[in-house]
Amino acid sequence: MSVATSLIRTRDVVRTVGPTLSPPTLDMLRESDARAAVTGRPDTAVLSKLRASGLLATAVPEAYGGAGGDAAAVNRVVAQTATVNPSVAIILFQHFAVCARIDEWGTDEQKARFLPALASGEFLAASAWSETGAGAAKKRLASLAERLPGGRWLLNGAKSFTTGAGVADLYLVLVQTSPAQDDPASSYGSAGQTFFLVRGDNPGLIPDLSLDLVGMRGSATGFVQLGNCEVTDDDRLGPLGHATALIAGVRESGATLGAVSTGIAQAVYDLAAEHRARLDASRAQAIRHQMVALSTLLESAHAFVARAGHRSSDDPGRTTLQAKLHASAAAEHMCLEVSRMLGSAGYVVDHRLNRLIADARAVALMGPTNDLCRELVAKSWEN
Repeated sequence: MSVATSLIRTRDVVRTVGPTLSPPTLDMLRESDARAAVTGRPDTAVLSKLRASGLLATAVPEAYGGAGGDAAAVNRVVAQTATVNPSVAIILFQHFAVCARIDEWGTDEQKARFLPALASGEFLAASAWSETGAGAAKKRLASLAERLPGGRWLLNGAKSFTTGAGVADLYLVLVQTSPAQDDPASSYGSAGQTFFLVRGDNPGLIPDLSLDLVGMRGSATGFVQLGNCEVTDDDRLGPLGHATALIAGVRESGATLGAVSTGIAQAVYDLAAEHRARLDASRAQAIRHQMVALSTLLESAHAFVARAGHRSSDDPGRTTLQAKLHASAAAEHMCLEVSRMLGSAGYVVDHRLNRLIADARAVALMGPTNDLCRELVAKSWEN
C-alpha cells in the first residue's frame, strides 16, 4: 500500500478521504441496533463509547479540536453508520448539523464555548424544531420566547419528534420571538423565528421519551417541553427573527438525510446477497436479474448522495433535497423487493429486514419531509 493510500487511525476513526468506522465500532453498533429494536430505548452505553471514539468531531473545524470534515465526510460517516444502526446514524446526523450551524453562524464566543466540547464528545447535540400543529414547513410555531430585562429570554412551548431527546447535552431550539409574518419567498419557517442554543441541563427543558416508534427505535426521538426555560441573548444563534436564513443554508450544505437511506439500502442489499449465497445454483441463477436491479438502484443512491456532499452541481441546495428524495425512495423500494425475494424466510418478527423496512420509511418523514422536499425543489425552478 502506498503512502498516499495508507490509513491513519485516530482512536476508533479511520481516515482516508474522510473518517470511516472501524470494524469493532461497526460490530458494537450492530449489536446495539438489535437490542434497541426490543427495548425501544436509546443505548446510552454505546452512545458513551461513541463520545469517546472521536467520531463526534467529524464536522467540527480543526481549529476547535475537530476533524474538519466537509459535507462529503459527514455523508460517508452517516451512511456507514446506517448500514448497521440507522438510529445512531440519525443521532449523529443531527449532531453534525448543529456543529455546522454553530460554525457558520456562531459568534467567536459561542464557537469557543461549544465546538471543542462537541468535538471531544463531552457534548452531544440535537435539533428541536418540530412541534405538533406547526406543519412540515414550521410556519405556525406555538413555542414562544419572551424577552426579559438584562438580555434574558423565557422560552415556553413543546417540541415533538426531537431526535436525541434526553441524551443530548445541547439543543438547537426554534421558537417564535415576534409575531409570525408570512414570507411568500420562504417555504420553510417564517419571519419572526429565532434559534437558541439550550443546554440539556437547563431546568426549563424537560425531555419526554414516551413516543413508541415503529422504526428508528434507538434514536431517542421524543418530545421536549420548554417550561419557563431561561436563556440569555448570548445563547441566541444567528440574527434575531431571521431563523429562515439558517434554515435555508442547511440544504445548501450538501449534508443530506439521504445518507441514512443509502446506509439502509446497502444493508438490505447485503441481506439479499447473503440470501442468494444460501440458495442452490438454479434458484440463485433465477434471481440474478433482480440482484442486478437492486445493485443498480443502490449505486444510483450512493452516487446522488456523493454528488450532494461534493456540492458539484449547478444548484447544490436542490441536489441536496433531491438526494434525500431519491435515496429514501430507493431504500424503501429495495426493502420491499428484498422482502418479496426472501419470502417466508424474512417474515418473522426478529428478522433484521423488518427493522430496516421500518427505518427506511422513517427517513421520508424526517424534516424536511419528502413532501416538503418536493415543494422546495419545485419552487427552486420558479426563481
